[in-house]
Amino acid sequence: MRASLAKEVNRILILVAASLLLCLLWRTIWPLVAGLGLYIIWSTRQLFALYTWLVREEHTDPPDAGGLWGEFYTRLEHLFRQERRAQDNLQGIIQRAQESVNALEDVVVMIDQHGHLEYWNHAAQKHLGLRPDKDLGQPLTNLIRHPRFTHYLAKGRFNEPLEIPAPVDDNRILQFRITEFGEGDQLILARDMTRLHHLEEMRKDFVANVSHELKTPLTVLKGYLETLLDTVPEEQTRLRRALYHMDTQSHRMEALVNDLLLLSRLENTKADNTGQTVAVHGMLHRMRENALALAREKDHEITLTVPEDARLVANPAELESAFGNLITNAVKYTPAQGHIHIEWRQDNQGGHLSVSDDGPGIDPQHIPRLTERFYRPDNSRVTQTGGTGLGLAIVKHVMLRHDGKLEIQSTLGKGSTFTCHFPPARVAGPPADTPIRG
Repeated sequence: MRASLAKEVNRILILVAASLLLCLLWRTIWPLVAGLGLYIIWSTRQLFALYTWLVREEHTDPPDAGGLWGEFYTRLEHLFRQERRAQDNLQGIIQRAQESVNALEDVVVMIDQHGHLEYWNHAAQKHLGLRPDKDLGQPLTNLIRHPRFTHYLAKGRFNEPLEIPAPVDDNRILQFRITEFGEGDQLILARDMTRLHHLEEMRKDFVANVSHELKTPLTVLKGYLETLLDTVPEEQTRLRRALYHMDTQSHRMEALVNDLLLLSRLENTKADNTGQTVAVHGMLHRMRENALALAREKDHEITLTVPEDARLVANPAELESAFGNLITNAVKYTPAQGHIHIEWRQDNQGGHLSVSDDGPGIDPQHIPRLTERFYRPDNSRVTQTGGTGLGLAIVKHVMLRHDGKLEIQSTLGKGSTFTCHFPPARVAGPPADTPIRG
């Protein structure tokens, strides 16, 4: 490049020197003007050739030129070749990415910050009915009109997935997950959960049917065991001991069947839109008395803090089942001489029931799974308590039916706190036991 620049400078100097020599010989300035004009015309032609070469859509060889212009064309051609190679590589990466995304069975959709469609894969065309020739740039909510999806997208909280029927087939269930990226753009992933949904429905039906069928023979068995316990003489200690254990286990099986039936009803029925304004004060006082009776041998100290005007819009039976399970668990797992505190409080976030104990506590790794059916931590909870392992699962479903959530906090060796959070819409209301429409 420097050599070409030096040659071009030498060419200009020679032209100027020759022009000046002619000016001296002819005693006129016109040879210098003519020489510079010819150089300007030649340079202008090179600029036009450069412009014509740059604006062509198809690739062509650079114009023929020597000196500095030839070096300039050579450097530009080298840069263009590098750019074309980079574009080809990038296009190859984009094409492979699109092919891999299109090969997925899961739906992939991209929308901009205004909710307009930017890209989708083949699975989205199959499950969502998107059409490449018409739907690009359209608002996604115009194409997926399910009210729950619109609310889910508008709310902007995507911690939990959403399951709704597919827009093109109500018999198929899609699970949506949304991830935000860039400046308000969103990546939407959807998976066909129809098979798992059907399996879950089969499991629920199986549990419900089996539990219902077990109820009658258990009732008969309990009745005969109670009769035998009343009639067998005290002297037959071995027989009475066996009957006593059989009776205890039959009661435990009955409690398990009842909990399974309750859990099945909570899962398979819709929450009532009509609730009652429940007097929380009276319910909790009654539960405290029951807990004291249950914990008489352990000598627990059970305290209660609840305002007299505390009221909650809820299903009374479901609410009593949830609160009762939390308090009963605290009694079962708190050692003798322990302390249990029950507290109801209200604030701008709604109503909150907390049940705290100073028992052995729970290892943090077990907390996310405590609301699963029959799940029991191996090291942090005693298993020989006579429970069914369904109590917290029932509490979780009751809270879901009341638009609330269950929060669990625990520290090993220091105790646990189980808190039911209810939204503000569920707090207060008309006087107790007055039916209202939710």
